[in-house]
Amino acid sequence: MLNRVAYRMTSLAVKAITNLSKANISYYGEENIPEGSKIFVINHFTRLETFLMPHVIFRLTKIPVWSLASYEFFTGALGAYLEKVGAVSTKNPNRDRLIVKTLLTGEANWIIFPEGSMVKNKKIIEKGRFMISAAGGKHPPHTGAATLAIRTEFYRERLRKLSTENSAEEVQYLLEQFQIEDIEPVINAKTYIVPVNLTYYPIRARENILSSLAVRLVDDLPERIIEEIMTEGSMLLSGVDIDIRFGKPIEISECLQSSAIHLDISAKHRITFDDPLPSRPRMRIEALKLMQRYMAAIYNLTTVNHDHLFGSMTRAMRSKKIDEQDLRRRVFLAATRLPHLSDICLHHSLEADQVHLLTDDRYRKFEDFLSVAVDTKILIQRGKLLYKDPSKFSSPYDFHRARIDNPIDVMANDVEPLTHLQRMVKRIAHQPGFWIRREVSRYLMDRATEEFKNDYEAFFIQGETKPISVGMPFLIKGKSKELGVVLSHGYMAAPLEVRELAQYLGRLGFWVYVPRLKGHGTAPEDLAIRSYQDWRDSVDQGYAIISNICKRVVAGGFSTGAGLALDLAVRVREVIGVFAVSAPMRLKDLSSRFAPAVEMWNRLMDRAHQAAAKKEFVENKPENPHINYLRNPISGVVEVDRLMDELEPRLSDVNVPTLVVQSRGDPVVDPKGSRKIFDLIGSEEKEYTLFNFDRHGILLGEGASRVHKSIGEFMKRLQ
Repeated sequence: MLNRVAYRMTSLAVKAITNLSKANISYYGEENIPEGSKIFVINHFTRLETFLMPHVIFRLTKIPVWSLASYEFFTGALGAYLEKVGAVSTKNPNRDRLIVKTLLTGEANWIIFPEGSMVKNKKIIEKGRFMISAAGGKHPPHTGAATLAIRTEFYRERLRKLSTENSAEEVQYLLEQFQIEDIEPVINAKTYIVPVNLTYYPIRARENILSSLAVRLVDDLPERIIEEIMTEGSMLLSGVDIDIRFGKPIEISECLQSSAIHLDISAKHRITFDDPLPSRPRMRIEALKLMQRYMAAIYNLTTVNHDHLFGSMTRAMRSKKIDEQDLRRRVFLAATRLPHLSDICLHHSLEADQVHLLTDDRYRKFEDFLSVAVDTKILIQRGKLLYKDPSKFSSPYDFHRARIDNPIDVMANDVEPLTHLQRMVKRIAHQPGFWIRREVSRYLMDRATEEFKNDYEAFFIQGETKPISVGMPFLIKGKSKELGVVLSHGYMAAPLEVRELAQYLGRLGFWVYVPRLKGHGTAPEDLAIRSYQDWRDSVDQGYAIISNICKRVVAGGFSTGAGLALDLAVRVREVIGVFAVSAPMRLKDLSSRFAPAVEMWNRLMDRAHQAAAKKEFVENKPENPHINYLRNPISGVVEVDRLMDELEPRLSDVNVPTLVVQSRGDPVVDPKGSRKIFDLIGSEEKEYTLFNFDRHGILLGEGASRVHKSIGEFMKRLQ
């Protein structure tokens, strides 16, 4: 019987391991766990599942969880411990009887790993049947869980049937065989199989302190053990997301509808546990069908992540030579289409905006994938080109070294059962590059327009919100797609603010895309809830659009947009030049000086629940009231300061040709600040131009053409 003290010790050990590691465990679908007797069928990728899942399921169900374990472990102290915590050897002669008995009574749930062993590479072969790659070849998943579930429900239904037909002697025999004291709970319950999937992300097999210690302390350590410690040690020590998903339960009574099975259920003669029943062939067929059903459910619960997409796309692309940016575009396009696929589970990082794949890769999704692919020589990097070794995806490799020698193929294989995903990836992988660029730019422009329309409707204020044309992002078509510009407007303004400059550059032959910074072109209340990261995301989206239209891109902007342009040049190495007009390192505006103090006051009022005492907006008297807001949110001023505070120490990383433009009499931006920006910029090829104007908005009005011309000359030098 289960030793509860040992079981609690296991739970404490799991908690300790979890606390010491950087693993992040998330649960999904707990509502799918039904009342009744349950076999949890779980995929098996690491040793961790054997210790983690009993703890997790017990915590959720409050019912003891037993599991089957390989007979190899039942020796010495380890074997004794496993028996105490409810593990049963696969070679225990009473194994099946014990499982059926505990499921009938409901005293324990069970965990079974139908793949039979840890799976480091799984495939669908031959008419969609699941096959498990192992050291000695391939074998289908085991039907043991299905068989045991069917046998359990067979005896439950037999007890139910016989008890209503006054077969007291046979009922008593079955109760004694399974040590059942009360028949009512047994016949009123049901048996279920619950498919469960564990997905680990990222998976990296690297040398770590655990593997180093193991090699030093144990002579002739098997290759299999070294690989496991390298993979699982790296995951636990460097951090891994573990997504545990519970699928919809499968009610086993559905498998007993055959007339042959019903005849055996109703048989009046005695049936002992090991009797060869006439319906056994039918039960085997039902068990096989049930196995296929729960294996499909397990694999369909796989949590799709960036590694899956990059691995699958790399394998599916026909050419051996892969452009780095082209691969990132294709994965971006796949990521945008994932939510439209039915029954696809997404890693939380794929639920957010994926534009970072096209810009600075700020979350290192591509960089981490590439480092693994290059380290294992699956990809060879030469500049921005990647050369694929097709043999790595076609030749067999040692099962126990799969996660070390060919992790990319393992990543791709992990989602091979997801047929809708595979079709989508292959379609994108086989499209020509120009089509991919066009689809990406169209998707992003449509999304930007839709986002603005939604915000415009949500924040519209009659008599205050400007016409929708003022805030609409737009594209100016040029004559050549060799060079384009992403051009950002300023704080409290809108795309209309830079339209004249955009049109001028368009007449010179350059393509120009002007994004709408989040919170702008609608109402001050919209701007009040935005951060500079939101503005950065808007600029990134604009860069992604123009970079998919033109071969090379220059970043430009006015005022706060100038700061965002410099920020883009720091983060995105593909930007070939930048111009910054009236960049706000220092603000002269009176509201900006008091903004930090007012923000602190507002926070105090929030804590005191005195919303009426807050000062959220100050009056704004803009040079262009037909464009700019007439109220300035204090929180927005603070965000401008935060943007420039973050940018200042990184200006030395700007190493592309740069033009800084400033008005001598600017009443908003201190010229000393823009000069400081110029001095801090790391580029050897930089120019500072000072115009003798006494206004901030020098891209509009009298003399603006001179500013346009200086920017145009800068652009011509970059052609």
